[in-house]
Amino acid sequence: MTRTPHTPRMAVNDWLMLVILSVLWAGSFLFYKVLATELPPLTTAFGRVGIGALALLMVLRARNIPRAVPRHMIPRFFLLAALNNVIPFTLFAWAETRVTSGTASILNAMTPIFTVLVAGLVLRTETLTAARLAGVVFGFAGVAVLIGPRVLLGQDIEGQAACLLAAFAYSFGVPYGRRLAGLPPAIIATGQLIASTILLLPLVLIFDAPAGPPSLNPAGWAALLGLALLSTALAYLIFFRILARAGATNLTLVTFLIPVSALAMGSVLLGEPVTLAALGGVALIGAGLAAIDGRLLARKG
Repeated sequence: MTRTPHTPRMAVNDWLMLVILSVLWAGSFLFYKVLATELPPLTTAFGRVGIGALALLMVLRARNIPRAVPRHMIPRFFLLAALNNVIPFTLFAWAETRVTSGTASILNAMTPIFTVLVAGLVLRTETLTAARLAGVVFGFAGVAVLIGPRVLLGQDIEGQAACLLAAFAYSFGVPYGRRLAGLPPAIIATGQLIASTILLLPLVLIFDAPAGPPSLNPAGWAALLGLALLSTALAYLIFFRILARAGATNLTLVTFLIPVSALAMGSVLLGEPVTLAALGGVALIGAGLAAIDGRLLARKG
């Protein structure tokens, strides 16, 4: 009997974790911009996953979580690492040497659109419905209104293409992560980061040829540690918990929330004004989230 693919509904706790994750990942685009003039892209990605892996190993040890995984799953960790970390982290680090962090976060919002298509048409792990397609269209329209089309104009085309390629890699990595189901989220997150560190190390040695530890100013170290500990180690603990509970397509809704989180952070921390266009964008994003979640439509029906 063939199992019919489906998409889980989001519980209140899942939405809360999704918002927290959006704040953590919104910060990553700011950290990348600080590091753009401090480190080469491969070294930035390596520092992100390497420090993050060490932090999560300490978490596993402190919580007495067994660190052994079945041998047949080890290749899956490396493929997941390539799709979820090595490729997109390096591409975003390189792209932000050529485009703004706002542009990178906008183009990252293509991830749910790609994921809906990949999970529904290629991997066939989740149901592709008209409501979900409408939801991602509303969500991306909201992101476009929130930031404004002028942000994308006059910037480096290759940098923007790198952001889209990173989003496309995520669209395969997120649903593929469910193939590690059954393992604790902390184990999946740690294993992915260890595999990413192993994959990136030879690339850093060959292409960046570091003579020693990086020489960073205090702002650079703060950005690297924030990128590794907050936007990576902590974020992936939350990421895999949501993935196991709510599914790949629901999880990628975080990319719609990241620009909203950036807007809120700018308003609260920097005193930036909240415009009518921004509020309209937030409303469209909310409509997209509701359509993808499906709960409100189900109640009306």
